[in-house]
Amino acid sequence: MLREFLTENRDELIARARARVAKRSAPEPTDEELTRGVPLFLSRLVDALATPEDEPQDDVEGGRIDVVGGRDIDFLRMGFTVAQVIHDYGDICLAVKDLAAECAAPLTTEDLRRLNRCLDDAVARAVTDFARQRERLVTREGTERLGFLAHELRNLLTTAMLSFDSIRKGVVAVNGAVGSMHTRSLLDLRDLVDRSLAEVRLDAGVHRHERVAMDQFMEEVEVAGALHASARGIGLTVSRVDEGVEVDADRQILASAVSNLLQNAFKFTPEHGRVSLRTIVSVERVVIEVQDECGGLPPGKIEELFQPYSQRGNDRSGVGLGLAISLKAVKVSAGEIRVRNLPGRGCVFTIDLPRRT
Repeated sequence: MLREFLTENRDELIARARARVAKRSAPEPTDEELTRGVPLFLSRLVDALATPEDEPQDDVEGGRIDVVGGRDIDFLRMGFTVAQVIHDYGDICLAVKDLAAECAAPLTTEDLRRLNRCLDDAVARAVTDFARQRERLVTREGTERLGFLAHELRNLLTTAMLSFDSIRKGVVAVNGAVGSMHTRSLLDLRDLVDRSLAEVRLDAGVHRHERVAMDQFMEEVEVAGALHASARGIGLTVSRVDEGVEVDADRQILASAVSNLLQNAFKFTPEHGRVSLRTIVSVERVVIEVQDECGGLPPGKIEELFQPYSQRGNDRSGVGLGLAISLKAVKVSAGEIRVRNLPGRGCVFTIDLPRRT
């Protein structure tokens, strides 16, 4: 009886359910949800009612959960959120109950129990599948990230081994181009490991905030940066910081953020170019600026820079995580990171932190 009632009153039920969805404040309804989603949800509910209750529902090997749950998987892949799935099924069921009461439809207690059971099953399957898809996504992202890291480590190790072998055999001089390549490979290896450790700590939520004296901190950054600049044939200018300027931050994570910006600047600044590292201090803020000579960014690139695995320019070395890690690292210190494009010249990356008073 219930299935016949849904079929005969399909148009009215869709209209009522759409009216409920349209009035919803959260999650905010979408056009796709109203036009396609509501009719599809009702159709899946009708399909579920056509399945005998005593028929086995699970078919794991076949990749199907049940009629309703299996279709929920499709909804999630179509772009509907789990919240939309749950609310839309609920709105349809309420529309069914309201219309049945108004029409004095001869629905039995068993019909209403079956309707509630289908709703419970659909919601449970949607939540379960959402969690399963999320777990698969996290696993896939972790595998991809590990693959990128392993690939980059192998490339850098291969370069370091080949260059060292040439130097050891006396084929080339230590202070020549191959020696510079060897130095650069070792520096990149060290920074790749430091960056990976910082990322692990960020993802694990392990932060040790402390008082960081910016004059000493920037001197340490300058020492490491000078080695990179020299290895790449690039000039590095670092401004001095007065004593007494401090911030509250995780020293290692903040160092990783600044180091990533410098490495990015060195990577895209041509040989014999110059990178500037400046610290601007006000009463309430400490601003660190890294300016390069990359030539500027093409339109639309700024929004993509901080996305994981994003690479700009023709140089595709590296994992593409440096700027993404810098963004997370700065947020941990209650700061902000911005980039300003200088068309035809370069870019200025800015780390803006609250000053310790």
